[in-house]
Amino acid sequence: MESTLIGFPAETVIVFVVLAVAALLIDLLAHRGDKAISLKSAVMWSLFWVATALGFAAFLYFHHGAEIASLFVTGYALEKVLSVDNLFVMMAIFAWFKVPDGYRHRVLYWGIIGAIVFRAIFVAIGAGLLMLGPWVEMLFAVIVAWTAVMMLRAGDDDEEIEDYSDHLANRLVRRFFPVWPKLAGNRFLLKSEEVSAELAKPENQGFAFTVKKGVRYATPLLLCVAVVELSDVMFAFDSVPAVIAVSREPLIVYSAMMFAILGLRTLYFVLEALRKYLVHLEKAVIVLLFFIAFKLGLNASDHLWHHGYGISATTSLYVVLGVLALGILASVMFPGKDAPADDRQG
Repeated sequence: MESTLIGFPAETVIVFVVLAVAALLIDLLAHRGDKAISLKSAVMWSLFWVATALGFAAFLYFHHGAEIASLFVTGYALEKVLSVDNLFVMMAIFAWFKVPDGYRHRVLYWGIIGAIVFRAIFVAIGAGLLMLGPWVEMLFAVIVAWTAVMMLRAGDDDEEIEDYSDHLANRLVRRFFPVWPKLAGNRFLLKSEEVSAELAKPENQGFAFTVKKGVRYATPLLLCVAVVELSDVMFAFDSVPAVIAVSREPLIVYSAMMFAILGLRTLYFVLEALRKYLVHLEKAVIVLLFFIAFKLGLNASDHLWHHGYGISATTSLYVVLGVLALGILASVMFPGKDAPADDRQG
């Protein structure tokens, strides 16, 4: 079969597209209500998304060989681990906007749709920039290393609740829409008549608010989505160069990121329940960022000076999985101060 412009047969591209679209539809249909997702359900769905990704890896293995499959799994695992820090940021955003558990998966769904779109744009830009020469790869290494340094310097400051009232996304939404300051179910926008109906409710009696006719009002839920989307765009500046360090093949990079992103909505609820236990997982993310920066720098310097040193795809996979396992093991052996007393003593 003839290869596509991205270097893979059309059959492989079709399989990826069909799997991705089917996964999106399944995710949309499975979580349509406003009921909070239980930990058990979140774990089962997370395992399902991992199995889906491994199924695509098996397809790559049988059709393109072990090395291609290894590159995909490495990129997938790396994106999954790096997403942990992004999900912790989302937890802080939800806490600040006081979004109930039942509405969080709705916000996350739109966040994931945005992530899929922006990742495609950034992967295309990143792959194009790399064609300009090894100095671009060196620049990517500096960006990833700088992110790791910033996370390392932040230390325990993550425990403080950030104020999102002056966030760029918040200000952008307020520039186009006036804001009704209270949640109105799962609505993102309200007509002026609907805002008037909200004001007429007993709990809002005496609430000073002027309603303008013919105007749509944003709710805190829309502000929350905007902040989540922009935060994810900033996160993509780090994660895309990191996954590109694994492979320059756009389909490998994007499919790895796509399948990792598809499972983030349910992974969020797993991490939210286990966050107080996984206290050293963020340190594992920092270690991996330094490793990826080193790998990018090594690749770039080899292209420049031909020293012959490099890190294979298999070695990268072992490092990613090993660092993740060590982060989890360290969290179990050395629980944080917020872990239940029984866990620390047992």
